[in-house]
Amino acid sequence: MTGTRRKARIIALQALYELDCTKHKGEEALAHLADEKTLPREVLSFSEELVQGVLQNKSKLDDLIELFAPAFPAAQMPIIDRNILRLSIFEILFNDKTPIKVAINEAVELAKSFGSDSSPRLINGVLGSIATKYGTKGREGTKNKFNCICGQSPRKEAQ
Repeated sequence: MTGTRRKARIIALQALYELDCTKHKGEEALAHLADEKTLPREVLSFSEELVQGVLQNKSKLDDLIELFAPAFPAAQMPIIDRNILRLSIFEILFNDKTPIKVAINEAVELAKSFGSDSSPRLINGVLGSIATKYGTKGREGTKNKFNCICGQSPRKEAQ
């Protein structure tokens, strides 16, 4: 039986995939998926949170993908892999509701279900590198560390 949060991640991934292929808005993609399936409110709520978080941080997430997977630029990466990475990096760095190891495991499971044969290794490698770089101690300083790496001053974020 698939858990509530896994269902939410699947819905979020489907919405992000749709958004990457079309010019639809996030709300439209989620509404379309919600109409298509009967989903509990908590699944929709978590899906919306994930999709909005990814959309708000998309350029930062893509910068991180390029930093940790330089041989696979985000723009050239398969759409499903790119969106699994965006989703899971968002959960690891910006959303403190999911333990890092759980976020990585969930991403690998999504890659096994929806990606190619090589997707799980790519996803696990990139996310493992991010977890190693930023540590698993806590996420309080993660945004500031990330902003310094990507050339943005943490002080600008605080203003």
